[in-house]
Amino acid sequence: MQEHKTCDGMIRRDLLKVGALSLGGLTLPHYLALAGNGKIASGRADRAIFIELPGGPSHLDTFDLKPNAPSEYRGAFNPIKTNVPGIEISEHLPRLSKVADKFCILRGVSHTLAAHRLGREYVNTGTKPIPALEYPSYGAVVSKERPVEPEIPNVVAVPRASQGPGFLGIRYAALETNSTPTPNTAFSVRGISLPEEIGVHEVNRRQQLLQKLDRRFADLQNSDQLLEGLDQFSSQAHSMITSSRARQAFDISQEPESFAQQFGDESFGQSCLLALRLVESGVRLVSVQLGGWDTHQDNFSKLKNTNLPKLDVGLSGLLSGLDQRGLLESTAVFVTGEFGRTPKINQRSAEGGRDHYPRCMFMLMAGGGIRGGQVIGESDETASGPKHEAITPDDVAASFYHNLGIDPSTEFNSSTGRPITLVRDGSIIQQLFS
Repeated sequence: MQEHKTCDGMIRRDLLKVGALSLGGLTLPHYLALAGNGKIASGRADRAIFIELPGGPSHLDTFDLKPNAPSEYRGAFNPIKTNVPGIEISEHLPRLSKVADKFCILRGVSHTLAAHRLGREYVNTGTKPIPALEYPSYGAVVSKERPVEPEIPNVVAVPRASQGPGFLGIRYAALETNSTPTPNTAFSVRGISLPEEIGVHEVNRRQQLLQKLDRRFADLQNSDQLLEGLDQFSSQAHSMITSSRARQAFDISQEPESFAQQFGDESFGQSCLLALRLVESGVRLVSVQLGGWDTHQDNFSKLKNTNLPKLDVGLSGLLSGLDQRGLLESTAVFVTGEFGRTPKINQRSAEGGRDHYPRCMFMLMAGGGIRGGQVIGESDETASGPKHEAITPDDVAASFYHNLGIDPSTEFNSSTGRPITLVRDGSIIQQLFS
């Protein structure tokens, strides 16, 4: 799997891989040992797919083109019509142009954080970062508010989680796959997929032995609640490992070729196919990453030859696939980078590039109660900023939670008992649901 470094040297890594978790990351038994239950809320969608585009994609070359702007702004790409009258997107997104009725484009989204890490944390939580507190990822909140059956993980990150569970605690962390799937191949996830030499019978035998040891140990330490918890979570891990439902959910090779081919052969498209299978099996939220958008140089060739074709095939396949399976109405989809790119093209390479630019960017939303086939918000003539009132990441986060039936004004308590509002400053964008 290819890693994508941004210009500040950051690599997509889970912030949880420290201390005791540094050896091998968050394993399945550890993940389950730290999982907990929360209240269940009803909403228009009961599952979600969060797609992150780390590096910061250019809005002018994707979903907010300005063909009438001066050449130093508009770039090399032309807009094409979509299947929704009046909506145009980049010519290098032809498949997405045919399913524009299934998603909503947010233009003129704006914030002020131009550093990758800070911008990423902002769009992954919906609250501007502050030094004294780390806010939880969408997956962590969904894990707390919408628990699932023991044999299925609440939240899965493909391949890794960008944002940790923050003040909610590590019990709500995502289960990471640490790799991406390939076409027509059974996808192996450490801790869920069984090696060929170990069958379910062997796992059951080992589990029985562990239970005997746990009971013997508990006789010596019967007042220790941690031991009781470990025994409980070990049973949950055993349930998942021996569950054919969990193993089959990760096995994309079971998909008919007629269905799978619309996702293409690239890792991003295959990750989208995996995300669809996971939410179909009951996983509440799956996060997927497509990196490589930090285009300070050679912006147009990188987008034309690599990033846009991958996004076009994978995302269009996901939206169409969800619709074909009858899942789009129950699955909230959210696509975002951490910021946009500078409207004016720099001269760092022969063809030029675009730099960090948080003042104007795009986001995409679909599924659940979202009305597709519309554009909300508008940028000015050169996409340098919102033409009217700005949409903030806070507003989009509030709307995303609302679509999942989670009140964005919900208050949680930190480990010290401090009450914290889930989305501090955001307001629900009502037009998304009208």
